[in-house]
Amino acid sequence: MSMAVCASWTEWIMSVILFAFVVRVRDGLPLSASTDFEHNRELQQRKQQIKTISKALARFPDRGTIKGQELNIYFVSSEGVSYMTVCHCSLPVAKAFCFLEDLRWEFTACFKSTVVALAARPYPFLEFDSIIQKLKQQYNHSGGPALEVTLAEVQEELRIHPPQVINLDEVELTNGTANGHMEQGPGSGQNQRLEPVTAPGILSLILNIMCASLNVIRGVHLMEYTFQDDYESIWNVVAFLLAFACCVFQCHLYLFHSSVKKLKCFTLLSVIVLCNLHLLGLRNAWQLLFHVSVASLSTVLILTRKVQDRTSDCGV
Repeated sequence: MSMAVCASWTEWIMSVILFAFVVRVRDGLPLSASTDFEHNRELQQRKQQIKTISKALARFPDRGTIKGQELNIYFVSSEGVSYMTVCHCSLPVAKAFCFLEDLRWEFTACFKSTVVALAARPYPFLEFDSIIQKLKQQYNHSGGPALEVTLAEVQEELRIHPPQVINLDEVELTNGTANGHMEQGPGSGQNQRLEPVTAPGILSLILNIMCASLNVIRGVHLMEYTFQDDYESIWNVVAFLLAFACCVFQCHLYLFHSSVKKLKCFTLLSVIVLCNLHLLGLRNAWQLLFHVSVASLSTVLILTRKVQDRTSDCGV
C-alpha cells in the first residue's frame, strides 16, 4: 500500500498540468472539467479560485494568468467559452497556453456553439473529460504538443500579446456580489438565479394567468357599460383591473428574484383580497374563494422559492 501511495505521489510530482476546466463566459456555467482525485492543499485552493474567477471572466481579457506559490492558473477565452487550467509553476507559460489551445480545438470540434449556448445545467459535457485526460497525458508524459511549430506559434503570439497577470484580490472584489461577499443593491436582484420551477409553481402560474384573464375580461366588459350608463360602477372596473395587475405581478415575483419580496407578496395578496371583497355583489362566494385561494397559493410558493446557491453549481 505504501508503494502505491509513493507511486501516486511521484506521478503527481511529475504532472505539470493538474486540472482543466471549461466554462461558459457569459454566466460562469461549468461545462466540463477533468476528474481528479488529488488532495494536495494548494491544488484544492486553486480549484476553488478557478471557479471564482469563472464568474468574472466577462470582465477580463481573452488570455490571463494568475500566479500562485507552486501552482499557476491560466485561461483562454474564445467564442463565449473559456478554457482554464491549473499547472505547476515549472511548466513554461507557452506550453500551458498551447495546452489550452489544443483543449479549445478539441472542444469546438466536439460541441457546436448553439449547443453550448443552450446548456442550462452545470457540467452538461462531462464526457469531454476523456479528451481532457488524453491531452493531459500527452503534455505530462510526452513533454508537450506533437508539433513544435504549434508551440513556436504560441510563443510568438505571447510575445506580441502577453497574457494579463490578474491579481486574485481584484477577482474577489469584482466577483464579490456573485459570491455573497457584498451586499446586493436594489437593482441587482434580477441577476440572481432562483431554484428550478416546480410542478406546483407551474400550476400556480396557470391559475394566476386564468384569474388575470377573468379579471381583465370582466373589467373591460363592465367598462363599456360604465361609460355609457352607470358611472357609479367605475370602482368595480378599478377593482377588476387592479386584481388583474396584481395577478400579473405575482407571476413576475415567482419567476424573477426581487428585493423586499416578502413585503411585495403580502401587499399583492392584500390588494387581491380587498378587490374581491369589493366585488362581492358581482361574484358569488365560490368565485371569491377561488381567486383568493389562487393568490394565497402563489404567495406561499413565491416565499418558498429561494435563491439558488451558486457555489453548488461549481462543484466538481
